[in-house]
Amino acid sequence: MTEERTTCCVVGGGPAGMVLALLLARSGVEVTVLEKHGDFLRDFRGDTVHPSTLSLLDDIGLAERFARLPQRRVTSVQLPIGPDRSLVTIGDIGALPGKYNYIAMVPQWDLLDLLADEAAREPSFRLRMNTEATSFLVERGRVTGVRYRTADGGTGELRASLTVACDGRGSLARALPELGLEDFACPMDAWWFRLPRHEEDPSGLLGGVGDRFFTALIDRGDYWQCAALIPKGTDAERRAEGLETFMTRFTGAVPWLTGRAHAVRSWDEVKLLDVRLERLRRWHRPGLLCIGDAAHAMSPVFGIGINLAVQDAVAAARCLAGPLREGTVGLHDVRRVQRRRLPTTVATQGLQRLAHAQVIEPLLAGDPPFGDPARAKRLTELVTKSRRVNRLPAYFLAYGALRERPPKEALR
Repeated sequence: MTEERTTCCVVGGGPAGMVLALLLARSGVEVTVLEKHGDFLRDFRGDTVHPSTLSLLDDIGLAERFARLPQRRVTSVQLPIGPDRSLVTIGDIGALPGKYNYIAMVPQWDLLDLLADEAAREPSFRLRMNTEATSFLVERGRVTGVRYRTADGGTGELRASLTVACDGRGSLARALPELGLEDFACPMDAWWFRLPRHEEDPSGLLGGVGDRFFTALIDRGDYWQCAALIPKGTDAERRAEGLETFMTRFTGAVPWLTGRAHAVRSWDEVKLLDVRLERLRRWHRPGLLCIGDAAHAMSPVFGIGINLAVQDAVAAARCLAGPLREGTVGLHDVRRVQRRRLPTTVATQGLQRLAHAQVIEPLLAGDPPFGDPARAKRLTELVTKSRRVNRLPAYFLAYGALRERPPKEALR
C-alpha cells in the first residue's frame, strides 16, 4: 500500500470538483483530484451551463476556449402552465442585460476536459483518474485523507490537510451519521431518452403534459434530450404497459414530434433517474467539507443543480485558498462555506418543493397546476404581461440566489 500527501484532496472530478481544484491550484494550493472513472465520456443529463458559470469562465480567462466548444444556446424556458396547458414563457433569459444572457447546452465531458486541461498547467495540480476513494482516514476525530483503490486493484492512502467531497449524492460522506441527511418527499421520477430534432422544430427548453406524465425537452441541436416525469415509484408499472403505448402518449402530449416515436427502439434507451431532494444538516466535520450534490441533491426542476454546485466550489475556493496555502485551515473555515451557501441552497430547494406541490404533482395526477384553471390563468398573465415579474424567474435561472466571485489569485 502506497502513502502520499497533498494539501487538499478533492474526491470526485465533476464540475464542482474540477472548478474547486482549478481555483485552488491557481491560488498556489497543492491539490489532488481523485476520479473513479477513466475519462469524462459518460452520458450526463445535466449539460446546461448557465450565465453564472459562463461569467465564471470569463473571469478565469476560459471564455474564448469555451465558446469554441460545440454548443447550443437557449434564451427562454417554456412550461405548459397556461389554462389550457399551453406553453408559457416563464423565463426570458435573452432579455436580461449583460454579456451572457443565454444558457449554453454543452456536453459535460467537454467542459470537464477544458477545466482539467487548464488545471494541468498549474504545477500544484494533480488529477488521478481510475482512482476511487473507498473510505476516510480518521485520526483523533479528524478526517486526515482517504484510502483509495485503482482500476488495476492497487490500493493506497492519500493524506491531506482538508478533504472535500464532490462525489455526488452517492458520496462517501453521506454515510457519516453526524452530518445528518435530511430527505424531502419528491412526487416524481424521470425517464431520459433522445428523439431526432428537425430544423423547423421550436427551439429552447420546452415542456408538455401527457397522461400522468410531464415532459421537458432540451434542444441539443440535432436531437431532443427528453425527460418524462412520471409519478414516483411507477417505473415498473409503466414499463409493463409497453414502450409503444408510452411513445403514443408522449407524442400525443407533444404533437409536433409525431412520427419520431420509432426512434426509441427499446426500453434500454429509456434511462430511469430516481429523483431525490436532500441536504446534509452539516456539510463538514474536522478535516472534511461537502459541496455540490454531496451536500445537497437537487431536483431536476429548473435544471440548476450543476450551476449551484459550481457556485459552491467558487465560494469554497474563496474561503479556503488562503488558510490552505498558509497551513492554518480549521473547522471555522469549512463552517464559513456552509454558512455562506446554505441560505441559497434552502431557498432553491424551497422553490423546487413549491414547484413540485403546485405544478408537477397536480399535472401528474391529471389536475390543473396551481389548484384551479382560474388561478393558473391569473398567474400566467402576471408572468407574461409584466416585464419586471418575468425577469425574476429569468434572473434566478441565470444566476441563482447569490453570485459568487473567485479568489483574486485565480483570475486571468
